[in-house]
Amino acid sequence: MHRLVCDCPPLDVNSLYVYLLLCEHFSQTCIVSEDDHGLNGMVTGYVPPGRPDVLFVWQVAVAARMRGQGLGRCMLLELCDRTGMEAIQYIETTVSPGNRASRSMFAGLAQSLNTECAEHPLFDAPLFGPGEHDAEPLLRIGPFGAHRQRGVPVD
Repeated sequence: MHRLVCDCPPLDVNSLYVYLLLCEHFSQTCIVSEDDHGLNGMVTGYVPPGRPDVLFVWQVAVAARMRGQGLGRCMLLELCDRTGMEAIQYIETTVSPGNRASRSMFAGLAQSLNTECAEHPLFDAPLFGPGEHDAEPLLRIGPFGAHRQRGVPVD
């Protein structure tokens, strides 16, 4: 997962330990796609404490050979359809304004779920310390629980 994120700029690369902890502690809300060629993509996320209706998506990474095929959206939909995730009504994430691929994927996800994708200020650039890091506004998709049908593929 760490290597995949390294190959997916502009994603922030976290330590190997972070990815190990995410998979160990949040396996219900993380997913990978792999085949004979290796890791195709991954989504890491969690349900924030006290907010059982929200899936916060930390990162979505898709290998270059798999981009443009809807894999990120499919993995997100699969996470929401997992047993134990029935309470999820919203997906939240932060995406920098310049990350057009991620923004497009989340907009398409909202459209697939027949719901809205709203943007709200969250983390201003100076919060990331010195250096060059864009602001990370919050994208909030939902509510969608009433609109999704388990087991039925979405566009």
